[in-house]
Formats: sequence, structure tokens, C-alpha cells
Amino acid sequence: MSVRLPQAARSTTVVWAVLSAITVVSWWLGPAHHSGPPAPSTAITVAVLALGLFKARLIIRHFMEVRTAPLWLRVSTDVWLVALWGGVLGIYLY
Repeated sequence: MSVRLPQAARSTTVVWAVLSAITVVSWWLGPAHHSGPPAPSTAITVAVLALGLFKARLIIRHFMEVRTAPLWLRVSTDVWLVALWGGVLGIYLY
């Protein structure tokens, strides 16, 4: 006998699995998992920041229930995330 989960529970489970996968990928990108001495890498930093931006958007949309919120709230959270990400990236690259 199989148990069918409601649609909301299934989507939450999928989002949780994606968040877990992104966490593992971010960890794997770290310099300690490669041969040779660790060295700063702009490409890896930008990739990890981009993954963090995607994770934050998923968390805000699915676990803070913004996906069912009014359009103005969805747009403002996306604008805030992009501004925050751009600021952090700008500080890092400067």
C-alpha cells in the first residue's frame, strides 16, 4: 500500500532535496577537496554566491510562503535578493 502525499508536501520535499543538493555542491566546490594548496578563486566564489542566491530564493518562496503572496511581495523579495547578491559580489570583487 502506497501513501500519496498532498501536492504541497511533494513540492516541499522536492525543494528540500534541491536545497540539500546545492549545499553538497557548494561544499564540494571548496578548495579543501582538491589537490594542492588552497588558493582563492574568483570563479568558485562567484559560483558559490550564485548558488547561495538560488538557495535563498527557494527558501523565501517555498518555506516563507512568498510563492502565494501578492505580486508586489514576490517582486520586492527578488529585487532585495539581487541587490544583496550584487552588493556582496561587488564588495568581494572590489
